[in-house]
Formats: sequence, structure tokens, C-alpha cells
Amino acid sequence: MAVGWFHLSVLALSSLGLMSILFTIYWMQSWHGGFAWDGSILMFNCHPVLMVAGMVVVYSAASLVYRLPQSWVGSKLPWKITHASLHLMAFILTVLGLVAVFRYHNNKNITNLYSLHSWLGITTVFLFACQWFLGFAVFLLPWASVWLRSLLKPLHVFFGASILSLAIASVISGINEKLFFSLKNATKPYSSLPGEAVFANSTGMLVVIFGLLVLYVLQASSWKRPQVGITTEGQPLLRERE
Repeated sequence: MAVGWFHLSVLALSSLGLMSILFTIYWMQSWHGGFAWDGSILMFNCHPVLMVAGMVVVYSAASLVYRLPQSWVGSKLPWKITHASLHLMAFILTVLGLVAVFRYHNNKNITNLYSLHSWLGITTVFLFACQWFLGFAVFLLPWASVWLRSLLKPLHVFFGASILSLAIASVISGINEKLFFSLKNATKPYSSLPGEAVFANSTGMLVVIFGLLVLYVLQASSWKRPQVGITTEGQPLLRERE
């Protein structure tokens, strides 16, 4: 891989991820009154920001750790720890996002988990939790055999990309649902594309572009760690010494 192309790709992905978060913050701040942590609608506004930040951007950063050429040489120990730590950070942000929406719903006596968006989102979070705990148990702790690690690695990779795809779908459906609710009694309906609709739709497209680029990098062979001889994949992480 050309060094220039690598640096350009990292810059583009970093910029798109940051823009996705900032656009979501601006949408909630400018059209919905900002943020609070008090069970009000302002607490609900934290939900889309935390979900985009956690389930999409930080999750993607964790997934891309092994695509950095710096991770291709030497011990995999620091990169495995970084990978797991970033995923844990993404999961914490995601849980906070769920707390924001559930607490708001409960305070306003709004039914939880009735929409397709909520079903898709909670399924994504459940799979994410299973993925993290399985990865921690099998690839971080020393008990798993080489055979078991080799068996589960393709599934771990598959579900990693699948969870990101589901997260993107959850974000898009959530943006759409929020616009339908907030604009249904507005002077300008959603169908007339008022300013909020244009901005929120653009934010959704930004998330989609970011996600597709991340998925491309994850599957591109030129971005993968070269497999030379016997890898350290089957070695228990906590016993590595280099």
C-alpha cells in the first residue's frame, strides 16, 4: 500500500467520523434545544449523539486497529488491548445512549421498543455485547485452544462487520423516525424538505458514506496484516512476551 494513499485514507475516515458526530450534535442543538441529563426531551437528544459516536465512529475505530500498518510488525499484544479497549469505550457510549432514551420514555410514559428502529437497534446492541464478551473470553484470556481461536476468528470478523452494518441501518432508521415525529405537526412537513430535514438527511448520508468506507477497508486485502509463517493468533494474549 502506498504511504500517501494510506495517510489520505486515514485522514478522510477520521474527518468523516468526526463530521458525523459534529453534525448530529449540531442537529440536536440547533433544532431541538440542546442537551441535559434530567429525563426530559433534552436528555433524549443525547441518544442520537451517543449512538453515532459509540456504535458507528468509535466502533469503527476499534475495528480498524488491525488495518494500521504499524500493527503488522512486532507483538500483537498492544494492538489487541487497543482493539478491545476501543470496543469497550464504544459499548459504554452505547449503553449511555440507551439509558438516555429509556429514561426519557419512562418519564413520559412512552412505550419502549415498539418501532422497527428500536428492534433493530436493540438487536445490534445485543450482538455487540455478545461479540465483545466472546472476543474477550476467547482472544484475550489464555484458556482457549489454538483450534478454538482458529474456528471462531472468521465468525468474529464476520459479526464485527455485520454489527457495524446493523448500526448504520439503526442510525438511518432513527434519523428518519425522529424527523417524522418532529415534523408531523410542523408548518413545513417532512415532504417539503424544510431546513431540518435537509440537514438531518445529509447527516444520515454522511454516516452511510463513512460506514461504507470503513467496510471497504475492513475487507480490502491490501489493508490486512500480512500472514507470514505462523502467526500469533493462536497464542494466548496474556502469555505473550516480546
